[in-house]
Amino acid sequence: MSRATWFVLLLAVSSGTISSGALAMAHSNNPNRAACEVWLREMAFAKSVQRHDAAAFATFLAGDAVFDANTDKPTHGARAVRQHWAAIIAGKTVRLDWYPQHVVAAADSALAYSSGVYLFENPETHAKPRYLTGHFSTTWRRDGDDVWRVAFDGGDEGRPASDTQVKAFRAGRRNECPMVTVAELPTIRH
Repeated sequence: MSRATWFVLLLAVSSGTISSGALAMAHSNNPNRAACEVWLREMAFAKSVQRHDAAAFATFLAGDAVFDANTDKPTHGARAVRQHWAAIIAGKTVRLDWYPQHVVAAADSALAYSSGVYLFENPETHAKPRYLTGHFSTTWRRDGDDVWRVAFDGGDEGRPASDTQVKAFRAGRRNECPMVTVAELPTIRH
């Protein structure tokens, strides 16, 4: 929402024309806006791993996060997830990259689902296979502090990828949120 829009809403709240509750609803109950917020969070989450930043990675996890949620051995809790992912984040055994292709948020903007593709790269010079590509899905929850955090995460086992498929993966990344975000303003009655 633009500064001008927020200024108009602030004036409307301060004059009593609309309630602060209506203002909060205008901010929090826009599924397109929520989907874009999650899109950007997913991209930043991936960057934390690409930059080998364990501290940043931890900020994306809900305390009760479940990773490998679609497997027989899910990892429960942020602390266990951080331990399980330590080698991946360090980038010593594998390099991981991913990005969302689809994000949808619930009407109340409290939950969102993102899915997309990932690329594993084995950093060893003569590794066979060198690359694996696959699909992931993540459930995001907006916490009480209004920050989106991962509640559930999982993905498939991936399959070997050719250099052409790796180029297609890299070319497919969209850094901008593809959802159209429209400010939903409450009706102001005179």
